[in-house]
Amino acid sequence: MKIRKPKTTTNWDRLPGSPNVIKYRDGYKYQLGETYSLLVAVTPIKDIRTDFISLTTHGLLTIQWGYAWDGPSGPTRDTKTFMRGSLVHDALNDLMRNGYLRVDEWRYVVDNELYRICREDGMSWIRAQYAWLGVRIGGYPSANPLNKKEVLTAP
Repeated sequence: MKIRKPKTTTNWDRLPGSPNVIKYRDGYKYQLGETYSLLVAVTPIKDIRTDFISLTTHGLLTIQWGYAWDGPSGPTRDTKTFMRGSLVHDALNDLMRNGYLRVDEWRYVVDNELYRICREDGMSWIRAQYAWLGVRIGGYPSANPLNKKEVLTAP
């Protein structure tokens, strides 16, 4: 006996009770393949824990595997010397944008962390200066609590 799908395929593969709509955020290019930790110069008053990011009062930043970020922004190339800096910078900006860190207190320090990490990873001095200047001039919206990523739906 051959089993046939019904003529209408609407919801055929959907489990009973599951919604027809997905929710997602646009703008991400990369996803962390394993949990990553490092010490940063950002030291909040109390430990911060979110689904994907934690930051201790001693500056231990831990980014969980699965965290998604958009890589280096602006007129630049995504190179190995820029990836770790962009990951840490985006994670710390997420904490500011979501109200865990005060933008006016920590944005300059976060931007300096981008520069430090890029230099540690072998980025040239001039390119690291260019990246730092880019986030200083155009990076405020990424940290602004009023600029949270919109949750989109489909279909």
